[in-house]
This record gives sequence, C-alpha cells and structure tokens, in this order.
Amino acid sequence: MRIAVARETEANEPRVAASPETVKKFKALGAEVVVARGAGVASGFPDSEFEAAGATIADTIGGDADMILKVRRPSAAEITSYKKGAIVIAIMDPYGNDAALKAMADAGLTSFAMELMPRITRAQSMDVLSSQANLAGYRAVIDGAETYGRAMPMMMTAAGTVPAAKVFVMGVGVAGLQAIATARRLGAVVTATDVRPATKEQVESLGAKFLAVEDEEFKNAQTAGGYAKEMSKEYQAKQAALVADHIKKQDIVITTALIPGRPAPKLVSAEMVASMKPGSVIVDLAVERGGNVEGAVAGQVVQVGPAKIVGYLNVPGRLAASASALYAKNLLTFIDTMVDKKEKKLAINWDDELIKATMLTRDGAVVHPNFMPKTAA
Repeated sequence: MRIAVARETEANEPRVAASPETVKKFKALGAEVVVARGAGVASGFPDSEFEAAGATIADTIGGDADMILKVRRPSAAEITSYKKGAIVIAIMDPYGNDAALKAMADAGLTSFAMELMPRITRAQSMDVLSSQANLAGYRAVIDGAETYGRAMPMMMTAAGTVPAAKVFVMGVGVAGLQAIATARRLGAVVTATDVRPATKEQVESLGAKFLAVEDEEFKNAQTAGGYAKEMSKEYQAKQAALVADHIKKQDIVITTALIPGRPAPKLVSAEMVASMKPGSVIVDLAVERGGNVEGAVAGQVVQVGPAKIVGYLNVPGRLAASASALYAKNLLTFIDTMVDKKEKKLAINWDDELIKATMLTRDGAVVHPNFMPKTAA
C-alpha cells in the first residue's frame, strides 16, 4: 500500500493533506508514504519533519501510488500523472463541476469527497466541514477585530471608558458557534441568528442573545441532516426587517450561511450596509459561494459606505498549520476504516455507509447518485 501526499497547485491553498503525526500512523498501518517536496512548507511542516516521521520526499508523486491525498480536487494536469485504479481523497467541491468529475472517472480513478461525509456519530472525527469551519469561525472574529480598529472588550481606564464592541453572527453552524465563542472570549457583546430553532439554545449556552422571527415556519426549518432549509419569501422578508433594524447598531457582523449545492443566501442588503455605523465591519465567510453580503468582493477588503466588508478566500487556510493538522487527522481516521489491520493492506468495504456517502467515481463512471449524469441516474 503506497500513499502519496500531493503538493497543492492552487495559489491560494497553503494547506497540506498530511502531517508528520499522520505519516507515522500510516506507517504503523503498513503503508509506504511519499510526500511531494515542499508540500507542507506553507503549513509549517518542512520536508525534514516528514522524513523524520518515515516518509520519502519526492519531486513527483502519484505514478505508482495506490492512494493520493490532497486538500483540493486534482486538476486535469495532475490526473494524467495518476495510475488507473488509484484512490484519490480530497475536498472535491463536486457541485456544478460535472466535467471535473467525468475527467476523474475517465482516468479510472476511485475518488472520495471528504465534504460529503455523513453527519453521524461514527464519522464525527472524519468531518472536514466541521474541522475547517471551526477554524474559519475563529479566524473571522480575528480578521473582524483587526479591521475594526477599536478594542473589543469594555475597558475602564483613567482616561475614560471604552465600550465593548457589538458583534452579530448570522448563521449558527460550526463556524458561527466558534465565532460566538471567540467574540465572547474577546469581551464583545454578542448576538446571533439562524433559521434553525435548535440553535437558539446553543447560542444562549455560549452567553450570546438569539435573534429570530420565531413563527411556525421557523420551528420546522431544519433538514434531517442538520442543515438549514431554504425559507419562504415571506419568512425571509420578516427576518430581513428584524435583522435590518438590529444591524444598524452593530460594530462587527459575521455571516456564515451556506446551503449545500446552492449559491450562498443573501442576508445583508446594500441598504443594510449603508445603515451601519461609520467604522463598522462585515466579515463574509460565504464569499466563495457568491457571498451573504451585497457588495462583498471575493479575496478583498472593500469600503462600502460606512462599513468595510472583509471577503477573504480560503479562511481556514489563513490558519494553515492548524487547518492542515485537523484535516490530516480527518483523512487518517477515514482511511483507517479502509485498511485490513492484520494483513496491513487496503480492504475497502464497498457497502460501508461512509464509502457510499463519499465515493464520487469508480470503475470509469461517476457513481454518486447526486452527481451521476441524468441518463445514468
């Protein structure tokens, strides 16, 4: 069993799919591990640390690897260097990328999308969406505080009192909860909103106040998988009116709302932005999916009227060392389910619910029911 750890080719991707710690664990499973030269440098893992953990460093990887580990889906150029039948595991971003999935299928690759991991107890330690969103929520507050230019906690000094910053978190998933906790630790006064009723208790348990139109639709606004449902136009209008009034008084707004497979919902209108206080800040964590905030620009911090809108790309990658370590552990835990410990070789159970939920391509075809070509489906 030969596992290859690729160097990411995207300019805005400093993360790596393995750490020295996970290399040691792969070796214990009987794997031979090869790491692309320089793959971990941007994440604080030099080649020497991978070598010390038992990996081989190589300029080119993949040609004879049974399994290739990546952060992002491999490019067309990368795929040509992989052998037919190789297993590729990454964050595949499959929605709307049919041509890329077909390319992997045509190359004979068996590919797995880590972000499709089911949200069940057994798979918690493999949940890349949670591990990366957790860091994104933390970083959003740090970026917001940096851009804000004022103190976050209330400070009583001989020269006068500095009021606590008011932080409003929109969307209380993993990222939102971490944003609330971080803002509270920094001394801010925090409010939060979400369309899922179950989040109210979570918000209040962190010491923040919950804001929502709590009508009948609100009480049924969560899917079986724990994601937010898309709300009716009527509800969106009522919630928007409540939020619009609240946003006027906020110093920092953090938006985190995403719906799998769809553009990010627009939560903050241009009128809301214009109503904010001078010097206020909005951090849009959904900017890569079209953004929650009108006026957000992907990859930039822009001044829009009285507010600055922060639209950094790949926010988990802004904490590359921590993000890589957690992602690498997610991969290790998943791969551990594919290995026969006695024989020390790959032994995938194709009927395992984790395999079925995450496998995109196999035997020359796209096999995931959500992404199969219409005729095949």
